[in-house]
Amino acid sequence: MKKKRFRFQWGAFLLLIFYGGLFFLLFSRMFMLQATGEVEGQELAARAAAKYSKESAITASRGKIYDTNGQVIAEDTLSYRLIAVINEKATTDAKNPRHVVNAEKTAKILADYIPMDEDKIYKQLTRVNNKGEKPYQVEFGSAGRGISHETMTKIKAEKLPGVLFVNDLKRYYPNGIFASHLIGFALKEENKDGTFTTKGKMGLELTYNKELTGKDGKVEYETDAFSYLLPNSEKMVTPAKDGDDIYLTLDKTIQSFLEESMTAVEKEYNPESMTAIVADPKTGKILAMSQRPTFNPDTRDGDNMKWLNEAIEETIEPGSTMKTFTLASAIDTGVWDPNRYYPSGQYRVHDRVINDYNKVGWGYITYLQGFQRSSNTAMAHLLKLIGEDVFFDYLDRFGFGKKTGIDLPNEATGTLLSNYPVERVTTTFGQGSTVTPIQLIQALTAIANNGKMMQPYVIDRIVDPLTGKTIKKHEPVVKGQPVSADTAKQVKEILASTLTAEKGTATDFVLDDYVVAGKTGTAQIPLGNGRYSWGSNEFLYSFLGMAPVDNPQLIMYVSVKRPKLKGDAGSIPVSKVFNPVMLNSLKYLNVNPEDVKHVDDTAIQDYTGQSAEAIQVELANDGLKPVIVGSGGKIIDQYPKGPQKLVKGNFVFLKTEGDVTLPDFTNWSLRNVLAFKSMANSEIEVVGEGFVASQSVSAGTVISDSSPIVVKLKTPAESFKQDVETPPEGETTE
Repeated sequence: MKKKRFRFQWGAFLLLIFYGGLFFLLFSRMFMLQATGEVEGQELAARAAAKYSKESAITASRGKIYDTNGQVIAEDTLSYRLIAVINEKATTDAKNPRHVVNAEKTAKILADYIPMDEDKIYKQLTRVNNKGEKPYQVEFGSAGRGISHETMTKIKAEKLPGVLFVNDLKRYYPNGIFASHLIGFALKEENKDGTFTTKGKMGLELTYNKELTGKDGKVEYETDAFSYLLPNSEKMVTPAKDGDDIYLTLDKTIQSFLEESMTAVEKEYNPESMTAIVADPKTGKILAMSQRPTFNPDTRDGDNMKWLNEAIEETIEPGSTMKTFTLASAIDTGVWDPNRYYPSGQYRVHDRVINDYNKVGWGYITYLQGFQRSSNTAMAHLLKLIGEDVFFDYLDRFGFGKKTGIDLPNEATGTLLSNYPVERVTTTFGQGSTVTPIQLIQALTAIANNGKMMQPYVIDRIVDPLTGKTIKKHEPVVKGQPVSADTAKQVKEILASTLTAEKGTATDFVLDDYVVAGKTGTAQIPLGNGRYSWGSNEFLYSFLGMAPVDNPQLIMYVSVKRPKLKGDAGSIPVSKVFNPVMLNSLKYLNVNPEDVKHVDDTAIQDYTGQSAEAIQVELANDGLKPVIVGSGGKIIDQYPKGPQKLVKGNFVFLKTEGDVTLPDFTNWSLRNVLAFKSMANSEIEVVGEGFVASQSVSAGTVISDSSPIVVKLKTPAESFKQDVETPPEGETTE
């Protein structure tokens, strides 16, 4: 047998080497992967998790806003988001289309339900990308968000193919027009990643957006390649953190009283604007705040409206409400003498003339009468007595010209003008210099709160809704004591007299069940060119008041700008806001009303050692006619003696040290003239009987030993006879 010769096969050898090498590399690779679990520096487990792990968001709720009693003012509520599937690939059964089949019809129907034009809806439904391809689905921006359940149900009833709804959250304001400029509003905004977040755009919603905004949570889970949840896979849940809740000092009931009254006045008088604030003078809490025109934060519809909180952010010339603080300055410095006479009508400052509102004044009247009649010239004369620097120091103490520090944004400061003499004078009665309504409220807390001035605030506390823990608590802050407690008491009594005095300017603000103290204001409105508007419909009418006067529980500021009066006095529309709100709020707070029984007599006490000026105002408010015999200060004697009851209208003489000023005796009875003569220890010759018809020395004259004083009295019959026989000039007896 012939032996075969071995032949080396290079081709087979090379194939063996090639495939053997590949096997070796594969084996090595598998070994390395098994040993390290990494590829290209990345863990395989992590890559697998990234491919097959899914996550879904858990939406956090925005914090709620409550009133002081826990009533909801703003909250998130369930709503719906509109989505339209427009890609034909979504439909697998032509008989049951799952995409928009007829874009034109769908756009026409949707335009009846969402605030978006039909043609814009149609453009969305027919959108294509840069490659000319239709996206799987489209949305409709803010017009397709916040859809109510009612609207969603109606759209579903139209049975539009491809139109779907997704649950969403919407910011909801259940009270409608309700402190809208204070609360503000929040809207959903689209983020860069396509998600949406509710963000505050105005008011407290904007200022406290960080606190109110929650943090979304998420759920993580594993799926297979077809996105089905893998069996026994673990879910990782990161819970959402809802935003913090804010509790305000606002009282929903009092705020509702205010909104109702302001709406009624707005409809009746159609003013250019209105502002009102109700506060607790003992703490500085703001219980209600509103303005007109206003808006509904759900719709944000409003005509001729300023998108700012006028009570905080806008300055005004306050008019005669400022006289409250001029009076307080005069009393606190000891220069106030209510019975001192001054010439009303006009007051000259170099080349400028200051007028009272009636241009001619009332002749020589007392400072108390001047304040009750809201005399500008009385304030000008008082400034001389107070001293200009001292007066502006008091305004600084009351917080004018600087921020109150209220917990609201964009607070204005106002400007106190003092560069020229006339500016210092006009500031005493509230023209030229500017303030904010919230500054007036802060300053009035000092008068109502025994001299202690309280900082106003609207945030009571901020609370974590999950734990119930209070994160921030606002405590009342005393801003200072611009005047003494005794001064504050006297100012309150004098303010009350503007409602009860025969010539008082605030008689429209009398309440049936409570004694109110306050000051009216009629301010000219600057035109911007150094001139002012003029006319009954061209003023800013206002009232700054408190009640009950003995222990004020509420203070309130109301202003009405350029109302269409139709013959009414300017104080009428203001009173139609102040009166019902103050009365209803005091009753709601269970403040015991004053005794309002109509009696003809009133009790007096022994006033020896007390302040004659304070007792004078107190007796006047009780319906008596007090007369200070002397220069004022402590009472050393009185007539009649107390305690006893007197018929209202009777005179009470209060004797003090110092020079005695002669009063106006006109229509005094003989008994009262003799009582004054005895208390003054002066030589007064009385002629005739009945009631005083004339006196030889003018009222306001300081009595001296050498002054002969003759007082003539006439009976009613004699006075009547003379009136008939000698009629006044220019009149006849026909």
